[in-house]
Amino acid sequence: MATKDRLGRRLIQLYAGLALYGASSALLVEAGLGLEPWNVLHQGLAELTGLTIGVVSIIVGAAVLLLWIPLRQRPGLGTVSNVFVVGIAMDGTLALVPAVHSLAVRVPLLLAGIVLNGVATGLYISARFGPGPRDGLMTGLHRRTGRSIRLMRTAVEVAVVVTGFALGGTVGIGTVLYAVSIGPLAQLFLRVFDVPSASGGSTVVAEGQPRGAILRR
Repeated sequence: MATKDRLGRRLIQLYAGLALYGASSALLVEAGLGLEPWNVLHQGLAELTGLTIGVVSIIVGAAVLLLWIPLRQRPGLGTVSNVFVVGIAMDGTLALVPAVHSLAVRVPLLLAGIVLNGVATGLYISARFGPGPRDGLMTGLHRRTGRSIRLMRTAVEVAVVVTGFALGGTVGIGTVLYAVSIGPLAQLFLRVFDVPSASGGSTVVAEGQPRGAILRR
């Protein structure tokens, strides 16, 4: 694959993945059966401040990015794009999708949101333009503390879920289902959307981002 073609494909994957991530997260919000950990916090802060969940996502993403400075993490194009594109796509989708109340609609909406979130994760991580702000926070804490990525991820996500829930964020069966399914889904779609490197090697994981750090957001 020519270098220019590879770059074009990677850019398309990056922005398609980030937009789809925001849209899939919005479907989870509409389902109302539980959100992924960081969006529990975003929703709780949105309830507290009166801002939209997308705007809160952007503000929190920018704040997390500032924490990269003492952790000596380097942002990439994907890192900065993640902050803005996901939040904008989330608010845009929420504005377009009508409110649903029937459980017969909310359950399929939840399942669709989780699967599409896995697709989105595979797309944007395979593009290799750097991890999202929240992923980078976990890998940075891992490097600085020497603790495992799994421990850092668990500690951070438990903290944001508890804080978000206390502020009014939605925790439910969707939160649990997301937690147990997003890893396998992300790994599957990372393989599907892998962009071959110039040398023919695998480029599945974003440069400098261990597999264990996979999240999204």
